[in-house]
Amino acid sequence: MKGGKIKMENEIEVNGKKYVLKSSIKTQVKAKPKGNLQHAIVRSYSAGVFAGYIGKIENRQATVYNARRIWFWDGAASLSQLSQEGTSKPDKCKFPMEVPEVILTDICEVIPTTQKAKDSIEGVKIWQQ
Repeated sequence: MKGGKIKMENEIEVNGKKYVLKSSIKTQVKAKPKGNLQHAIVRSYSAGVFAGYIGKIENRQATVYNARRIWFWDGAASLSQLSQEGTSKPDKCKFPMEVPEVILTDICEVIPTTQKAKDSIEGVKIWQQ
């Protein structure tokens, strides 16, 4: 091959930028939380806010399973309201895709969610760029 470039079956290069066929991307598999973990909104000093199932908290560190970053929200005055009622404006929220797990350090707040809030957060369309 010229220039040492290897063409992948599901990849194309246009103007020096590589693109992959959407159908070739595997869907993320949800992590399976062990035991009966609490769904919560977790805020850390360094990584921001996540919603998911929180594992054991030790030394202000914990693993959050099936975690969605709460990057921007609307339709709730605070994280406290979001944790209890969810959002009344899901189309205005910016919650990226869920990841199987994230290890958060410097946790400063954990707010258990209601079933209503959990359903609302999970129902927000994935924000991506």
